[in-house]
Amino acid sequence: MTEEIRRRGLMLVLSSPSGAGKSTLSRRLIESDGNLVMSVSATTRPKRPTEVDGRDYHFVSADRFEAMRKEDAFLEHAMVFGHSYGTPAAAVHEALEAGRDVLFDIDWQGAQQLKERARDDLVSVFILPPSHAELERRLKTRAQDSPETVRTRMSKAANEISHWPEYDYVIVNHDIEMAQAQLEAVLSAERVRRTRQIGLSEFVGRLVRSS
Repeated sequence: MTEEIRRRGLMLVLSSPSGAGKSTLSRRLIESDGNLVMSVSATTRPKRPTEVDGRDYHFVSADRFEAMRKEDAFLEHAMVFGHSYGTPAAAVHEALEAGRDVLFDIDWQGAQQLKERARDDLVSVFILPPSHAELERRLKTRAQDSPETVRTRMSKAANEISHWPEYDYVIVNHDIEMAQAQLEAVLSAERVRRTRQIGLSEFVGRLVRSS
């Protein structure tokens, strides 16, 4: 019987300008990988028609969000397009200790805060669009935002993209299948990083003693 080596979970962060594909990639990874769980952020943003409270986000009032922030309940929090977002810490820590990996769909501000608080657990990936024109086309065709919101998101895109050097990996999303395959390769490699395999010393010790 194959012995499984104990491993601490990792935090896989995906960031990108709006429309580059990180939410689609996040969903596809969650569906294809049984050891990956989605971090569910709290937000003051209004719920969209297709969203479910507790699955897509924890939708909370501004007062409740501020109370959680003062209680230091967030691993990271940020203001994005006029709304507050934050990652509740307790569920993430529980998953990591159990050896499960946690996926984050957050912006560069959140990624910086996570790096400050949990660098050893963090693997960060920035998703780039293949072109400015394709980014605008994707924003328009997904039909989730008003024309004014699309213009706002496009105006912010250059600033968001400028943070790409802060990430461990960068993937250009020409094709969603290829981008997913590249993400899966990153995840596979990071899972066998020596420092994350906390049961490795015990395993090697038994291996040596039995030789």
